[in-house]
Amino acid sequence: MNLPRTEPLAHSGGHLLADHLQSVAELARRFGQTLGYESASGEWSYLAGLWHDLGKYRPGFQRYLELSNDENAHIEGRVSGREKTHSIAGALWAIQSFKKSHGKKGELAARVLAYLIASHHAGLYDWHGGLNERLAGTDSLTELEEALKAAPPKKILDSGGFVPSLAGIPGGAPGFALWVRLMFSCLVDADFLDTEAHFDSAIAARRQGFPELAAMLEAFDTFMAAMASAAVSTPVNTLRADILLQCRKKAELSPGFFSLTVPTGGGKTLSSLAFALRHAKQYNKRRIVYAIPYTSIIEQTADQFRKAFSALGDEVLIEHHSQAESDDTKETGRSRLACENWDAPLIVTTNVQLFESMFAAKTSRCRKLHRLVNSVIVLDEAQQLPPGFLQPILDVLKLLAQHYGVTVVFCTATQPALAKTEYFDKSKGLDGIDDVREIIDDPGALYHQLDRVKVELPADWNVLTPWAEMASRIAQEDCVLTIVNSRKAARELHRLLPGGTLHLSALMCGAHRSAVIGHIKQRLENKRADLDKAALRVVATNLVEAGVDLDFPAVYRALAGLDSIAQAAGRCNREGRLPAKGRVVVFVPPENPPKGLPSQGAAVCKSLLHDMPDNPLDRPLFERYFTHLYYDCDLDAKGIRKLLETDQNLAVNFRTAAEKFQLIDDPDKAVVVVRYEEARDAINSCLATIVKNGPNRETMRKLQRFTVSIQQRDADQMLEEGGLELVLPGLYAQTAATMLYDSVLGLRLRTDLYDPGGNVF
Repeated sequence: MNLPRTEPLAHSGGHLLADHLQSVAELARRFGQTLGYESASGEWSYLAGLWHDLGKYRPGFQRYLELSNDENAHIEGRVSGREKTHSIAGALWAIQSFKKSHGKKGELAARVLAYLIASHHAGLYDWHGGLNERLAGTDSLTELEEALKAAPPKKILDSGGFVPSLAGIPGGAPGFALWVRLMFSCLVDADFLDTEAHFDSAIAARRQGFPELAAMLEAFDTFMAAMASAAVSTPVNTLRADILLQCRKKAELSPGFFSLTVPTGGGKTLSSLAFALRHAKQYNKRRIVYAIPYTSIIEQTADQFRKAFSALGDEVLIEHHSQAESDDTKETGRSRLACENWDAPLIVTTNVQLFESMFAAKTSRCRKLHRLVNSVIVLDEAQQLPPGFLQPILDVLKLLAQHYGVTVVFCTATQPALAKTEYFDKSKGLDGIDDVREIIDDPGALYHQLDRVKVELPADWNVLTPWAEMASRIAQEDCVLTIVNSRKAARELHRLLPGGTLHLSALMCGAHRSAVIGHIKQRLENKRADLDKAALRVVATNLVEAGVDLDFPAVYRALAGLDSIAQAAGRCNREGRLPAKGRVVVFVPPENPPKGLPSQGAAVCKSLLHDMPDNPLDRPLFERYFTHLYYDCDLDAKGIRKLLETDQNLAVNFRTAAEKFQLIDDPDKAVVVVRYEEARDAINSCLATIVKNGPNRETMRKLQRFTVSIQQRDADQMLEEGGLELVLPGLYAQTAATMLYDSVLGLRLRTDLYDPGGNVF
């Protein structure tokens, strides 16, 4: 079959290749210019964009594109065949061109472009065992030869006189890997955006709907003023007002590292946002990224922020946590368009999403990285930074602060001292952060003023309390919150308690949790007004320990780390309205805490509190707690720092580092859309859109409220049994005929049958 010759295409539907390369290059340059390096990063990014699809000029690829009639045909790796590859030609062209024009130094420097271009489909390669071998392959050389024989326009092949130099890379050799990942982010985001504009131009227009940070600050200040005028005059509210005032004043300090050390219940969430907004305006920051340790409570913080910005409408932030992220080799054009690039002024996300993206190799994860430049990052509950990854995390945060205009706020009631010599072994080259500025003038005095609870410790730390006995004790309480260490334990205790007991865990979708939390808050208000005589008992996992403003007179907490006990105490007498102190009861449950940090924290806490101190939440105890907790830890347990070091040949292990940088050993991967009856129409509408048109970010964002993340093995089992159907890789929907979702407990899993040794959250 002889097809008529046309201009080479980048994608189906008549997207001209030359236009695509030029557009991606210009957009990548604009993104790259934010990376500093005297704007040279913009030129590196420009050439990466100009040459990233050079291999598509090959006649074989053009024939394949025309014959396939498939909008996904351009995605490398989906199907086998030498004609389908196209990402290596530009990498080889960069090396050959710069070797010819600048000799050995040019050839070496061109490896930067080789990393970017050759990786833009499969993700960043390791040099040894990956990119080096691919560049030397016979098929790769043939790809370039065939592309050049097709006579691409001279303006596409021209480097524009760019002089490739590695002098002045932000952060020098230790900063090389981050700089490359940031430029990779510029390239893949530009590529995705230009492709998106071709396939669905309406999306680009909708993306312009977010307000400016200046307008958000104005709306926020108005909201806070109204809230202050309506607040009851209490000692707690007076202290909160002072904390807010200090945050606003300190926002004028120069960018860098800050800590906000405020006891739980001191209003640090809104106060930290006030700091971030003021600081962003003062120093012309581009966005605010608010990171939270737990996926399960993101929606609570996001809802709180949405209320603060309600005058600006619904589209004020991106709430990014669990999302179906497919394997790169199974991507479609539509799934690429659905991946998040944080194109909003305010992002609310998880530590896992933020930090794993900082060390990622996958295109979908890396895409957002360049958006961090010149931003404010607020790390809520900073004590939850995982010890085994603490050193590489601090390394990348220091690079971002020193070279990319990022301000970082460590926000917590239990501040780990990140500069302590006890944590970091200087002989191994490990080091902390020495220039963190505290926002609160006198945290010690503040803790004394906000002391609202009395902690009751176990009489014997070695005696385990059976759940039946705990249920009997809790049933005697009229208004109580009980926090346990696993969702299995929560379900077992809930089963043993009287009917009407409420339940909260991560197996409930976000919309369900929000509804239950709203119901709890209303009942607490009614009980305080003596309008509700019925007992209010709630059993929850640790998802309520951050970002959920509950105020119970009594809280029971299963043994955990001292920081977790402090967080639980923050849900007790939160407003200081009780005539006496609230009661926080610590008990030893008949199960082990989850393995890893929770188990270590519980052991250190048990040792620290064994002598029964008068105030287990006394601030000096936390310094001792973290010193003991981190002292024996390897702060770079996976050797990430070593993997990301570069040598004289610019060899970096990008992919291996990304694979090893997993904050959760056995992370939940599958995302299930539940049959949550209160949102049946919204869920079905989103699913219908995905089935008809493929996923996009707008639809995926809407679905986040109705999803539950589970382990892949559970999803596979439920799929085999007919309880789930596969919508797209990583995204499942509960079939209409099954009853997998309980209106009280959430998603039902066989593995949630109670086992005292169970360690599942």
